[in-house]
Amino acid sequence: MFKWIGGGTAAVLLGLGGAALVTCIGDDNASSPKAAAAQAPAPAPISAAAKDDAEPFTVKRILPIDGPIKYGEWHWDDANIPDGPIVMTVDLEARVLSVFKGGHEIGAAAVLLGTDDYPTPIGTFPILRKQRHNVSEKYDNAPMPWSMFLTQDGVAIHGGSQVENGYASHGCIAGPDEFVSRIFAIAKPGDKVVITRGETLGMGDKIV
Repeated sequence: MFKWIGGGTAAVLLGLGGAALVTCIGDDNASSPKAAAAQAPAPAPISAAAKDDAEPFTVKRILPIDGPIKYGEWHWDDANIPDGPIVMTVDLEARVLSVFKGGHEIGAAAVLLGTDDYPTPIGTFPILRKQRHNVSEKYDNAPMPWSMFLTQDGVAIHGGSQVENGYASHGCIAGPDEFVSRIFAIAKPGDKVVITRGETLGMGDKIV
């Protein structure tokens, strides 16, 4: 982390387009379309729970946050949220990291990002590995607790930084310690982190 002059305090949620996966089941015992119609029972209506399971990467909830998220501010609410895959989104323009569980947003915070000289990369990255106690070998052994590495050259989501207006990272995504520690507890290698610039996300949109 280093001092950087510039940057706004307003933050909004983000996302990007994608595709949902659907599965079809056929009847191999039917010898003809008529026989299949006669033998097979009428399909049962798809329950809300089944739809929820079939679309784990579709936005089903956005946290009710009043106003822009300011530096140092974070929100977390995972009460009564069913199990599901973890996906994170980062908007470089809004400087916000959002955490989704099975399509439900459970966390959001303002974060520090890189600069033109040390940019935070754009794209979709899997978490490669996690390290609870980590220090930066590149930058004077700076503390980077709860590190979740996204690239081979060290870009990570981590804590240990002073999340204030006017500060920036060397390309990493640095958030408040308690917020990042909660992500660290539930995220695992392979979970996706989607980094975009200025894209927005609404109910029913695809996350990845």
